[in-house]
Amino acid sequence: MFQVIHSSVTRFLTQPTIASVLFPLARVLTAFIFVMAGYNKLGTGYEGTAQYMVNMGVPGFLLPLAIALEIGGGLALILGWQTRVAALLLAGFSVVTGIIFHSGSADSIQQVMLMKNISIAGGLLVLALTGAGRLSLDRKLYGDGV
Repeated sequence: MFQVIHSSVTRFLTQPTIASVLFPLARVLTAFIFVMAGYNKLGTGYEGTAQYMVNMGVPGFLLPLAIALEIGGGLALILGWQTRVAALLLAGFSVVTGIIFHSGSADSIQQVMLMKNISIAGGLLVLALTGAGRLSLDRKLYGDGV
């Protein structure tokens, strides 16, 4: 029974039309958290974020780099441009920031935030392995797409 379900789902998801829709959707959904997090650090959120970083032992001068990676990497994922590189960088960023800012606390919210970061990294590693898909700049520019 499970083999039949697996085969049916596989046939459905690998149809070119379905895959062409799901790859961009997956990229946008994954990228959204990074673009919004980077954007929210701009303006009034900048000083508070910089202070939080310093309180956690991270130099505040790294904040512009974090913002650039979040917004730039997120936009790259959305566009499907340099998807494998952006996904790897954001996966590493997710794990490192999760460990620095959310580990070592008995607070259940912080533990959930750490697990969120690790889960996001897992999804990003799948994007790094598969590439951007058919509807992407990577496919158009480099022929790299499923």
